[in-house]
Amino acid sequence: MTQNQQILLDNRPQGEAVESNFRLVQTDVPALQDGEVLVRHHYLSLDPYMRGRMNDSKSYAASQPLGEVMIGGTVGEVVESRNPKFAVGDQVVGMGGWQQYSVVDGNAPGLLRKVDTTHVPLSHYLGAVGMPGVTAYYGLVKIIAPKAGETVVVSAATGAVGSAFAALAKARGCRVVGIAGGPDKCRYATEELGFDVCIDYRENADVKAMARALKEACPDGIDGYFENVGGYILDAVLLRTNAFARVAVCGMIAGYDGAPLPLQNPALILINRLKIEGFIVSEHMEVWPDALKELGTLVGTGKLRPRETVAQGLAAAPAAFLGLLKGKNFGKQLVKLV
Repeated sequence: MTQNQQILLDNRPQGEAVESNFRLVQTDVPALQDGEVLVRHHYLSLDPYMRGRMNDSKSYAASQPLGEVMIGGTVGEVVESRNPKFAVGDQVVGMGGWQQYSVVDGNAPGLLRKVDTTHVPLSHYLGAVGMPGVTAYYGLVKIIAPKAGETVVVSAATGAVGSAFAALAKARGCRVVGIAGGPDKCRYATEELGFDVCIDYRENADVKAMARALKEACPDGIDGYFENVGGYILDAVLLRTNAFARVAVCGMIAGYDGAPLPLQNPALILINRLKIEGFIVSEHMEVWPDALKELGTLVGTGKLRPRETVAQGLAAAPAAFLGLLKGKNFGKQLVKLV
């Protein structure tokens, strides 16, 4: 019998998440039933949304159950199949979770998708040409809906979502401004990702300083903002928005430890007639084909060159995840499992 390592959510965080919230276990892989597929995971995706799922509180999705495998996107290879739609050797993307192997119902819609690695590396299907890339696409194209010449801003600019956002926005003729942590990330944003300007939030650590930096970076104001962070950065951006600006709210990483994130000046929503819309990309599957086609082309032609931070081995996942929440990763955070 094949042995499978898994990481479970053992207990819920009290404030900041810690490694002892997780537990590594070893189990046997069950025998396949008709219609099922056994996938060996090559990479596990680590994403900020996982922190919100660890809490037992009302949110857009159910909390991660205690004692069960942590949720997470995976890419890998079919190693056994009792389903005619999937053959041994097929490379696939799915939601296999924090484990080395997963048994998947190959007939369930959307659980497992075959991918082509001729021009796009397998790992990129967890980042630029996967859920994070489609997230950037939906927020930009469907909510911000920019016109050529408009200025758009994105926080967490060098992460998997932010880097895809830059390529998609530049392709639409926008001025693109990023917000990231540290000179190395800001240099990467402008030199490799195509941002016109990148603001270092560590050098602009309060509303006034960030608002000044945004005024300099966005002399014509801000027409669209893609929000990943919340907190004082959102307050500063709202101060620089133009009339009828659009804000796509994807994440609020500053509040994932449970602290409330009040707005300093909500009257700006009325004064500037802002459109503010939160979204969950899994609720908009209709855009995925068009988004993945454009993102795959951007990667294949070198117009989107995503960077990855790769931790080695399943046991490294908790520490890598906690590092992601503190911005220690550079680009997409992955765990290599083979």
